[in-house]
Amino acid sequence: MANLTISGLKKNYGIVDVIHGLDLSVQDGEFVSLIGESGCGKSTLLRMIAGLEDISGGTISLNGRVINDVEPKNRDMAMVFQNYALYPHLTVAENMGFSLKLRNVEKAQIKTAVGEVAEMLNLTPYLDRLPRALSGGQRQRVAMGRAIVRRPQVFLFDEPLSNLDAKLRVQMRVEIRALQRRLGTTSIYVTHDQMEAMTMSDRIVILNKGRIEQVGSPLELYDRPANLFVATFIGSPAMNLFEGVVQRHNNGCFVRVADALLPLPSSIEISDHSEVVVGIRPEHFEVANPENGQALSFDLVLVEPTGAETHLYGKVGTQNVTVAVRDRLAQTAPAQIRLVARQNDIHVFRKSDGGRIG
Repeated sequence: MANLTISGLKKNYGIVDVIHGLDLSVQDGEFVSLIGESGCGKSTLLRMIAGLEDISGGTISLNGRVINDVEPKNRDMAMVFQNYALYPHLTVAENMGFSLKLRNVEKAQIKTAVGEVAEMLNLTPYLDRLPRALSGGQRQRVAMGRAIVRRPQVFLFDEPLSNLDAKLRVQMRVEIRALQRRLGTTSIYVTHDQMEAMTMSDRIVILNKGRIEQVGSPLELYDRPANLFVATFIGSPAMNLFEGVVQRHNNGCFVRVADALLPLPSSIEISDHSEVVVGIRPEHFEVANPENGQALSFDLVLVEPTGAETHLYGKVGTQNVTVAVRDRLAQTAPAQIRLVARQNDIHVFRKSDGGRIG
């Protein structure tokens, strides 16, 4: 059992504050990803949990025990680094069993433990090889195996797939998630890749300049972003944003976008003349009939087929807009087409502070 609790955690370097009083709880067996822009503090936070960075304030607790002053080697956590951090002169087996050797575990026990983990990770044929004789994916498996052999209470991953090519990253993220579920070990995963976070996590923590913007399941963050930062950070292609002023009529609320009145979701309760930002994800647009008087005029400048989807790039008025459709359109650019947005999938945010409405 491994429940991790972070309370009021702070980190500063002199007068520069990097982490601003974070609160976070990670439950036993949970896979939680930390994600945010470069410099947001995600790797610093992970290193503080591991004990590799001093804490300026607050507490980190593991199963109710404060571990602020506990040495990294005694925290019962194992870290998988971006650069693998393998000993080049040791074989795969020696790398994987090195932490057990430092603990004076008997050779027979080490061999058994390494053998079990190697079989789990499909590394058995490579146990006698040196790291330089392995591919990038195999080296990452060795680094994971070294962590697993320790049987820690918590796994910490610091952008472990960044050095791999795109195809191998997809394969490895599937393997990591399947392995974590099999072991049931509490895991914290740092990444700059939102697709990794979305596909692997039970919950995602969105960080921005050392503060938590939102915590939730991948689909919670995607479907109900708490503010504009989360809305534009999660999702690829990114959400389209339109500034406007609310116009209330008997049949609902509207915001004028270019040449059309955009109907807001019926669940939105907002005052007339409120300044808002309307968000529409690319896949929530549909190509409309040219005679549809309520549709938006879209000046198409580029058609980008991706196979599963077709991405359309252009402008609505002066605003750059991206549309994602499942159909393989025969339309070529430049052209003008009409778009409608799915009303109940429209997001509305306050212009003043970016907070979500409704």
